Amino acid sequence: MTTQQPATRPANPRFSSGPCAKPPTWTLDALQDAPLGRSHRAAVGKEKLKAAIETTRDVLGIPADYKIGIVPASDTGAVEMAMWSLLGERPVQMVAWESFGSGWVSDVVNQLKIEATKHVADYGEIVDMAALDYDQDVVFTWNGTTSGVRMPNGDAIPADRAGLTICDATSAAFAQDLPWDKLDVTTFSWQKVMGGEAAHGMLILSPRAVERLESYTPAWPMPKIFRLTKGGKLIDGIFTGATINTPSMLCVEDYLFGLNWAKSIGGLDALKMRADANARAVWNFCATRDWIDNLAVAKETRSNTSVCLKFTDDRITDGAAFAKAVAKRLEAENIALDIGAYRDAPAGLRIWCGATVETSDIEAMLPWLEWAFHAEINA
Repeated sequence: MTTQQPATRPANPRFSSGPCAKPPTWTLDALQDAPLGRSHRAAVGKEKLKAAIETTRDVLGIPADYKIGIVPASDTGAVEMAMWSLLGERPVQMVAWESFGSGWVSDVVNQLKIEATKHVADYGEIVDMAALDYDQDVVFTWNGTTSGVRMPNGDAIPADRAGLTICDATSAAFAQDLPWDKLDVTTFSWQKVMGGEAAHGMLILSPRAVERLESYTPAWPMPKIFRLTKGGKLIDGIFTGATINTPSMLCVEDYLFGLNWAKSIGGLDALKMRADANARAVWNFCATRDWIDNLAVAKETRSNTSVCLKFTDDRITDGAAFAKAVAKRLEAENIALDIGAYRDAPAGLRIWCGATVETSDIEAMLPWLEWAFHAEINA
């Protein structure tokens, strides 16, 4: 039992699951080249936006014939834009195993009122993706940010599907393998694995998705902020840097820093290795304690970014209150900030292990977690 405070503290106590920790070499000086006070439509603004798009393609290995756009309202805006613009041509399979996926289900069923089949798994579990009808459209999250459960691979998605796959990949991109040939629409935000600032989303479209956009018009009115076509043709400027609304050039500069940092350390392979090492440190810690465990039931579906944990000690009578007390104690010591479970998720902790987090900080934080646990049990 750990009763004394550990001697070593994390150099960076930021383990929030969004916005996430900055890259370890980041400083405010990194933003000095941002074209502040300039129009995003000026040559310098267009150049920066185009660089953000093409460097994203480079780091993630996105095929040359896929379109990449910067859109408003973070990952949520990108997912909503895709659903409002593409769905309705055929029935849809809605998949959820955590709160954000459940939100997409609610929007399609209650707002768009599309014919939908719901496939829902409890927190810690995952839907059987092989059981879905891929001749219909399919909407799903790759990595459940609030459950710590991820797709192990895309093997269940057939190459000869008739429907589109719409994938919310916001806490998977830059940390997990995404099989682009299996994904027709992919979304994420800068604030996750790259540690960027909030409010900007990324929308990635396959040629099949573009074909749908240009051949199908939804039955409902389309808000301007969601419009991806004009006169039956894709608004190609969105995917070359001519954004729908005004982006923050400061945030663009910040995202570019993260992308260039990723390239400097070895690209996507290095990012995945860093996230894996961080998550493995937490998993190994849990494996040698009988009072804490991973929320994800199956090892092959455990997230390497949003690692969600549950307390398993029988002495805990109010799980939510106990978890909040542990998180509060760690925050008070400036050891771990913002690691409480998401508000809709089961009681517990959520430790961000994405690539911008240093493994040494995870390893320094974990003995403090044990100290906080025992302090609360004995309080």
